[in-house]
Amino acid sequence: MKRRDFIKSTSLTGMSLAVGSTLIGCESNASKEASQTNESVGALENAFPVVVATWNVKEATAKAWEVLQAGGKALDAVEQGCMVEEANEKGQSVGKGGLPDRDGHVTLDACIMNENGDCGSVVYLENITHAVSVARMVMEETPHVMLAGKGAERFAYEQGFQKEDLLTESSKKAWEDWKVKSEYKPIINIENHDTIGMLAIDKNGDISGACTTSGLAYKMSGRVGDSPIIGSGLFVDNEVGACVATGLGEEVVKTVGSFLVVELMRQGKTPQEACEEAIRRIVSKPNSNYKNFQVGYIALNKKGETGFHSIHKGFTMTKFQNGENEQIESTHYV
Repeated sequence: MKRRDFIKSTSLTGMSLAVGSTLIGCESNASKEASQTNESVGALENAFPVVVATWNVKEATAKAWEVLQAGGKALDAVEQGCMVEEANEKGQSVGKGGLPDRDGHVTLDACIMNENGDCGSVVYLENITHAVSVARMVMEETPHVMLAGKGAERFAYEQGFQKEDLLTESSKKAWEDWKVKSEYKPIINIENHDTIGMLAIDKNGDISGACTTSGLAYKMSGRVGDSPIIGSGLFVDNEVGACVATGLGEEVVKTVGSFLVVELMRQGKTPQEACEEAIRRIVSKPNSNYKNFQVGYIALNKKGETGFHSIHKGFTMTKFQNGENEQIESTHYV
């Protein structure tokens, strides 16, 4: 089951000179307004395409940019961009080579959302490298939004995905070293550096986003964070903009963070202002333990303007726009 989907000319004769002058004046004003509108549209077109992503992932944004420059859709760009990191075994944070849960199992979460508001998600997925692509298949080939665990894995095989062992020797050794003390204490900007979230606007001005992760290292078996949850880890509204989150997912879920950022933009805030307010919502919660965890947001509005903000120093955004692929240090609350 697939999901998809005044100019009026008049002829005036027999009019007086005065009426003719009035019409000429109106015509002049209309031409001026049209010219201003065209200039505005042109300015927006110059801002497109644009790709932003969490953390330092220049190869991923370069791949997405390549898709967009070729005239591809934002949806294809974010999927292919995220796939670069999913295949990066050395990253130990996304896809193959991701750090396992405390039982030694690598489990993946991912979601994707297009310009029409359609979305797909997988949670607790094992043995499949490209979780973001499975999420897209859920969106396009099923009547559902989210598939979990063995059901998601079985669906992936039915769609032609190949079974792989995601636990690399490097990640296995890290897990065995961790088991010596078995202390679970996420480290700011290290164990929380567990996600790639990507947003893009294509040449048509349409926005899509994706998010994929192996979750927090050494988590409890079955734990799912914000990344695959539409509205928390990712939200896209093609009329307004989009947002993606990274960091300690439990804290993002509590404020439905990405949806909040987009709604703040709808109310007139810039992407930067919206991200800053969303972080304030987290740190201002009663008894918030924010000094001991990290959350970061990146946002993109319909004009191609971007913003990003985090609780602590150390969060970065990779941005590809106007032919320049750069990593930028985030502003931060603490």
